[in-house]
Amino acid sequence: MSTTIEPSGEVRDIDTGAPPQRYARGWHCLGLVRDFADGAPHQVAAFGTELVVFAGEGGTLNVLDAFCRHMGGNLALGTVKGNTIACPFHDWRWRGDGKCAGIPYAKRVPPIARTRAWTSTVVSGQLFVWHDPQGSVPPPELAIPEIPTYGDEGWTDWVWNSIDVTGSHCREIVDNVVDMAHFFYVHYGMPTYFKNVFEGHIASQVMRSRPRADAAGVSQSTNYSTESQSDASYFGPSYMIDKLWSGGRDHDGDPNIYLVNCHYPISPTSFRLQYGVLVEKPAGMADEQANQIAQAVAKGVAIGFEQDVQIWKNKSRIDNPLLCEEDGPVYQLRRWYEQFYVDVEDIAPEMVNRFEYQIDTERALKSWQAEVDENLAAGRSALAQNPASAPNREGAGQSVS
Repeated sequence: MSTTIEPSGEVRDIDTGAPPQRYARGWHCLGLVRDFADGAPHQVAAFGTELVVFAGEGGTLNVLDAFCRHMGGNLALGTVKGNTIACPFHDWRWRGDGKCAGIPYAKRVPPIARTRAWTSTVVSGQLFVWHDPQGSVPPPELAIPEIPTYGDEGWTDWVWNSIDVTGSHCREIVDNVVDMAHFFYVHYGMPTYFKNVFEGHIASQVMRSRPRADAAGVSQSTNYSTESQSDASYFGPSYMIDKLWSGGRDHDGDPNIYLVNCHYPISPTSFRLQYGVLVEKPAGMADEQANQIAQAVAKGVAIGFEQDVQIWKNKSRIDNPLLCEEDGPVYQLRRWYEQFYVDVEDIAPEMVNRFEYQIDTERALKSWQAEVDENLAAGRSALAQNPASAPNREGAGQSVS
């Protein structure tokens, strides 16, 4: 049997384009300080190369190119000696500023013995490196903001996770900033308010939402009529701070959860996604119980992120998405994102000018509530219906804390 399709209009083709070979200018979080400050060297694949992170006896974290400029030995397989990293091949010793500090068997160190040292900083217990193809010094106005509750006795420490994503460019995760509808289908929330603001190097998303009653276990709340609030901002191309007010929390007060969503590129088509949570300890609760709450919050976040990853791994790159009114300002966001992939002198005003957009959620909420009600009446779970929630999660949810 054959099927004949009569032409009825122009077919929309997908323009896959090509991911940029250049890596974004800006601060990138490599992970938690506590995971690097153990006296051992750590290898990090990033920006199309290999880095080594080590803390000398003074405790300062340093980031260098991983391969020794002598004969190419891998410094990440070497040994920390004093405030240097010693190559396992010939024991050349490199300081955190990139200079060779000594060669045990040589009379003198060649004056040109220098490797690349990466500008780094520590913010709220996280290690950041600055990347810029033009080799600039990071401007103060682009500094990553501190999370005010980090280290507070009334809050938990970081619960931190990472996922290596292959076959996708970093832009896939940044697109989520404007994608209101995917929060229902992937993250099991029902957005009741959704607004974006882009200005300068900051892209923000303000959302209020309710948990889906047909997705039990994702949210910590079982009150499906109570709204939570999220106020999330990307500070540069790869680091988002999300202030969260859980259901029942006064939105005029301070948040009770901080979620960090960050990434760094490994290659033009792979990146490491990292996410961590800090949770306010309920009054009178023991630290162990509070940490269990933080772990549970992180688990709920992981469910959505793992499904994001499955979608990215199986979707096409698309430079010309076909949008409806409720899809949000995808093209404007991508224009904002482009500023990090061009030379500073080529940043156009439309990449950094203030832009605001609010989505009308009324039609979506009616449709979504009907779907939820139908699932509940049939005893179905939304998690079981979503193909992305299948247990095919290579590398997903791997804890590095």
